[in-house]
Amino acid sequence: MSGKKPILILQMQRMGDLILSYPLMLWLARRYPGHPLFVAAEESFYKPLMNISPAVTYFPWTGTHVLKKYDYELIINLSIQEKAALLAFELSAEKKLGPVQSEDGSRFVHGDWQLYRASLVRNNLYNRFHWAELNALDVIPRKDIAATKFDVPRTLPPTVNKVGLFLGASEAAKRPTPQFWADLILQLQGRGLRSVLFGGPAEKKLGAEVMRLAKAPALNLCGTLGLDEFGAVGQTLALFITPDTGPMHLAAWTGLKCLNLSMGNVNPWETGPYSPGHFILRAEMECAKGCWECSRDRLYCHDPFEPKRIAVLAARMVAGDGPAKLAKMNLPGLSLYGTGKKLGLYHIKRLDTAQPDEERLASRFWQGFFGYRFGSWGEDLAREAWSGLADASPQSAESLLAHIPAMSRQFSHGLKKGVLLDESFWADSPPLFRPLTGFAQMSLENGDYSRPAWGSIMEHLEALIGCCRK
Repeated sequence: MSGKKPILILQMQRMGDLILSYPLMLWLARRYPGHPLFVAAEESFYKPLMNISPAVTYFPWTGTHVLKKYDYELIINLSIQEKAALLAFELSAEKKLGPVQSEDGSRFVHGDWQLYRASLVRNNLYNRFHWAELNALDVIPRKDIAATKFDVPRTLPPTVNKVGLFLGASEAAKRPTPQFWADLILQLQGRGLRSVLFGGPAEKKLGAEVMRLAKAPALNLCGTLGLDEFGAVGQTLALFITPDTGPMHLAAWTGLKCLNLSMGNVNPWETGPYSPGHFILRAEMECAKGCWECSRDRLYCHDPFEPKRIAVLAARMVAGDGPAKLAKMNLPGLSLYGTGKKLGLYHIKRLDTAQPDEERLASRFWQGFFGYRFGSWGEDLAREAWSGLADASPQSAESLLAHIPAMSRQFSHGLKKGVLLDESFWADSPPLFRPLTGFAQMSLENGDYSRPAWGSIMEHLEALIGCCRK
């Protein structure tokens, strides 16, 4: 041990969440040189990934008694599980971030960005911050994130014709049907590309069904590879086609070029392939924007993902076409994005020439506003984004401005009386205003509706008014 206090990350979520914690591990090692870095995680996830993980000391949950022997410089709880919040409370640290729950059941989220992230539940339509960076922004300055360079995904020689297909996802809404995969295998074969099917033990039956439907040559590896073996096999693939799932993040981290079929209730701004140089395909539908849970009679957002279109796009990517050429493709009902950076943070750029709509403009504004309020940049960026929204979508800007007096009454009443004037103020506020009202709701609950909590929310509202002045 170096003599410096260790730093502890609690990450008890799934594999994808663990991999999205890797950048935080790198940033902490640079920001706190000499401090041992501990990570408590699920052993079934971290153990097979040890050879690609940043250099940290992992602990399984059976080893939490060892963690209690240390006094920490910093604890960051990235888990939503109660046992993680309780452990964060029990341990001694100079600073704690994320959920912390005491024995009496009181639960508080520490850190502005961690609280912002908590406010996105069923309220992420306008969010433009990636999970990997929300993990870090309370403790890692934006300039440190901006300075981080990732290698672009490798491009293999044209003679390599193997394309990986990851069949599964944690929820049915996020994954294509067996018939889709079977048809895609045939379409790829017609373009000289050989399909390799991937999946864990849960996808073993799915892989067999896809092979039965396809009746075409393909290598079915579903249920046969460990995570470390998958990472090695991925080095031989020209492209990886995948829904939003943990193996997508593993593939991206190891330099395998990904085409993310972003379907169902996912937001690629939050969980898309993190490093630059990957591609995301998304249904061009209003209900697909900020979808938390499908409320329609079926998954209409799956319809535009036609296997022939995906195969044509994949063949172009394997051939080495870059964003400029891919942007010229005709993909009816779909929008194609490329991953990169802007403002030093994760950014996905829409590759066609469609003019920004209300959702894109409002998202830029709320990104600018919260970044300003939490110290990532100055007010000018938020004001500039507001001008863009007001000029291109004046009705949306007027709708937001029209709700400010109602919010002012709510918060002024709360500041005086300590209670809400209207308990349903978040749900009843216009969708365009909910990034602030949702965060306000979380902040007030987190602050036990104390006078300082009300005062803080009033300051955010006053700052919003200042940003919206012409």
